[in-house]
Amino acid sequence: MSVTTPSGFIAAGVPAGLKSTGKPDLALVVNTGPEKNAAAVFTSNRALANPIIWSKEVIKDGRVDAIVLNSGGANCFTGQQGFQTTHATAEAVANGLGISATDVLVCSTGLIGEQLDLGKLTAGVEAATAALDENGGEHAAAAIMTTDTVPKTSEFLATDWAIGGIAKGAGMLAPGLATMLVVITTDASLAPADLDAALREATRVSFDRLDSDGCMSTNDQVTLLASGASGVTPDLADFTAALIQVCSDLAEQLQGDAEGASHDIAIVVTGAETEADAVEVGRSVARNNLFKAAIYGNDPNWGRVLAAIGTTSAPFDPYNVDVSFNGVRVCHQGGPDQSRDLVDLTPRAVKIEIELNAGSAAATILTNDLTHDYVHENSAYSS
Repeated sequence: MSVTTPSGFIAAGVPAGLKSTGKPDLALVVNTGPEKNAAAVFTSNRALANPIIWSKEVIKDGRVDAIVLNSGGANCFTGQQGFQTTHATAEAVANGLGISATDVLVCSTGLIGEQLDLGKLTAGVEAATAALDENGGEHAAAAIMTTDTVPKTSEFLATDWAIGGIAKGAGMLAPGLATMLVVITTDASLAPADLDAALREATRVSFDRLDSDGCMSTNDQVTLLASGASGVTPDLADFTAALIQVCSDLAEQLQGDAEGASHDIAIVVTGAETEADAVEVGRSVARNNLFKAAIYGNDPNWGRVLAAIGTTSAPFDPYNVDVSFNGVRVCHQGGPDQSRDLVDLTPRAVKIEIELNAGSAAATILTNDLTHDYVHENSAYSS
C-alpha cells in the first residue's frame, strides 16, 4: 500500500544525514510514464517555505516527472540561500534522472529557520536515485516522517487502474487547501485539469476537515501524479470518489498519530443551513482548548461545546441545539438532557454529534484532545 502500488512509479527512501538520529530522511518518487500529468494543492499560509515557492511554479504546466521530499528541516525562513538549496536539490534530481529541474517538485518538513546542508541533500539524492525501485514506496513513506510514530500509506484498487498514497504529519494539522506532506499516485490516464478538479474536491472533504491543533504549517503540500500506465481513463466522478477514499483514509491515519493525543474525536454537525456553516461550527469546537482538555479528562462537558459554537456566525438558535457524546444526548434544545454519567469517554474514539436544527447541511471535522504529552513534545521539539 503505497505510491508504488499503481504502475509507472518507482520510489526510494534513504538516510541523508539530515536527522541526527541517522534514520531515513530523504524520499524520491519518480513517474516513469508514459504520461507525466500532475496536480497539487498548497498551504494558504502567507508565510511560505522555499520548497512551496518552487513547487508552485513547477506545477503550473501540469507536468511533473519526480518529487523529492526531505524531513530533518523545513527550509522555511532561510532566505535566498534556502531557495538556492531548493533549486539545487531539484537540479540534483534532474541530473540523476536525465530530466528537467523544472519538472521536479520539492517538499521539506522539519524545524523552521535552520539552513539545510546542501552537501548532504545532494548526496542523499544520489543515493535515492540509485535505490529507486518498484517496491520502494514503503521506504519513501518512512523517510518523510518527523514526529510521526508510524508511516502512513493507503491504496485503492479498481479493476484496471489504481491509486496509492503516502503521508506524513503529526502536528500543525489544520487546513489551508492541504495539510502536511502527501504524495498520491495513479496509473489512470487523466489530464492535469481533471486531476486538479479531483484533488481539490478530495482535499476539501478530507484533509481540509482534519484540524488537530488549529496550527497551519508553512510547508503543507498534497501532490497527485498520474502515469497513465494503465491506459484506462476512468469516469472522473468514479476517480474522484476513489481519491476521496484514499485521502480520507490518510487523514484518519494522521489523526490517529497526532502528537500526544489520547482521543480521536469526530465532530459531526448536522442540521446546518449550509455546509460551510457546518464546517465553521465543527471547527469552532475542534479548536476550543477547554473542550479538548475536557475530553482528555474524560469529562463530557457539553457546555464547552455550546460556548464554542456560540462564537460562530452560522445561523442557529442556541436554545434549539442538541448535543450527544458517544451516542448519549446530554443536551436537548440548549438544556440538560440525559445524565453525563451515562457517557463513557474512556475509549480512544469519541464522537460528538451537534444538531443545529437550522437546515439540512452537514459536515464532520476530525480533531484530537489536548494532553500533557502534546505540550511536552512541542516544548521540547527543537532541542
